[in-house]
Amino acid sequence: MSIFIDSSNPSHVKTAMDSGWVTGVTTNPLILAQSELEPAEILKHLKTFCSGSIFYQLTSTTFEAMITEAHQALDILEKQLVVKLPPHDLGFRVCAELSSRMSCCPTAIYSPAQALIAREAGAQYIAVYVNRATRLLGDGIALVNELSAVLKNSRTELLAASLKSPTEAVAASVAGAQHLTLPYDTLIAMSGHELSADAIKQFQDDGAGLLPVG
Repeated sequence: MSIFIDSSNPSHVKTAMDSGWVTGVTTNPLILAQSELEPAEILKHLKTFCSGSIFYQLTSTTFEAMITEAHQALDILEKQLVVKLPPHDLGFRVCAELSSRMSCCPTAIYSPAQALIAREAGAQYIAVYVNRATRLLGDGIALVNELSAVLKNSRTELLAASLKSPTEAVAASVAGAQHLTLPYDTLIAMSGHELSADAIKQFQDDGAGLLPVG
């Protein structure tokens, strides 16, 4: 299991990486477009904060251009790169071409059939948009379960994205997602609970320890 932050905000990424339990960063073209920096500069910044995997999504629309773009990202991120690809005929073709040389992740997977093709194209990951699938198809967690069954005993691992709450993140993990990527607010919310806060306050107010409490 790995937990990633879905962001290109330097402050958010640094906070996540400093936590000790977040292992990498996922991005997409919309996330990169929120920054005033060029995508290449953003990736370079992310690399200074993160020593784990960094996901970059191709935006080119021809086979040759996608291969070129992937290698440009590889020049920046080196072994940290995971290439995100669209799940259509061209994207899967590029995945089959690249997957022996760099980690690939077809993204926005909405069907078990797409997961099957990604697996056979050598993808290291597939990404499923859980909350969006619930809104558009009715049950994103059930989709995670189906995709997990398709990928069982393969080298392709399931990354759950579009997670809007800790409850949804945990449900995706229980349903078979091997990795989670979370927006900053959800990531922060994962570690807290109001009952935990109440218990900690009581320990601080009434407890004793080797050092002064508080």
